[in-house]
Amino acid sequence: MDPICHTMVGAALASTGLERKTRFGRATLIIGANLPDVDVFSYAWGEIAALEFRRGVTHGIPALVVLPLLLAGAMTGADRLFQRGREPAVDFGWLLALSAISVISHPMLDFLNVYGVRWLMPFDDTWFYGDILYIVDPWMWAILGSALIAALWWRNREASGAFARPARVGLLVALAYVIAMAAGESVSRRVVEASLSDTEMPRLMIAPVPVDPFRRTVVIDGERDYRLGVVNLLPRPSVQFDTRRIPKGESAAARLAAATRDGQAFLRWARFPFFEVDDSNGEPVVYIIDARYTLDRDAVFGSVRIPLPGARSGADD
Repeated sequence: MDPICHTMVGAALASTGLERKTRFGRATLIIGANLPDVDVFSYAWGEIAALEFRRGVTHGIPALVVLPLLLAGAMTGADRLFQRGREPAVDFGWLLALSAISVISHPMLDFLNVYGVRWLMPFDDTWFYGDILYIVDPWMWAILGSALIAALWWRNREASGAFARPARVGLLVALAYVIAMAAGESVSRRVVEASLSDTEMPRLMIAPVPVDPFRRTVVIDGERDYRLGVVNLLPRPSVQFDTRRIPKGESAAARLAAATRDGQAFLRWARFPFFEVDDSNGEPVVYIIDARYTLDRDAVFGSVRIPLPGARSGADD
């Protein structure tokens, strides 16, 4: 998910009353909710390096043990710095608990979208995908934002009971929304699978779209091409397939591009890759594109350009 959603989740957790468990409680929850994204600094080494590193080591299960310890230790150190020799005002046990809760929330949310996470890094770089929420989900913003605004208004009012705090209600509504979106993905998958006549079910992706929770895009992995479609859940679940097919574009030039360092890194990340070769200027340039995100080889995200200097123009099988 995007940083705004992660920050809102951390703030909502704090507003449930957890922030009062120890000094720096709110700061710990908000920082922890964003901490695994420290891997964003990998962009300093370029987009390919970022694809290799992002949602890996800092999002894997080992990091969920190490990062809370580091965050709780940093907050304890900050407290000692501000206290200047006086008795610590923080409770390390609670700092560690809040750090763990917020840090774990991050990859759990990231898992819900089509980008996925690598839970087993650094030991195994297998990707896991939830395909439930769009990476920037305005409905999550609306739910959590409304809860935080209400919590701010409610702060000085007397309240009792588990549902009296708006932040708790907001988190429960957000959870219900995620469950409803998961149900929509499941229904969409059944509709698509029922429409396929192949005896062996192909690999496919049912992906959420921005804004509209009742619509999904479909990518079906065929032997030589990809088939695209759209599922509409209203007024009744139905799928409409695109008449065109996206060829995978396998060729000698594509294999050369796939063997380069950039090609290998992109293909380890890509989920539905296909190749386009441009040899109009003599030496071929190969574009590797991930149909999960785009069909445009010049797209800002989801495509990589790999020149092949010295390769034979029009190289084919």
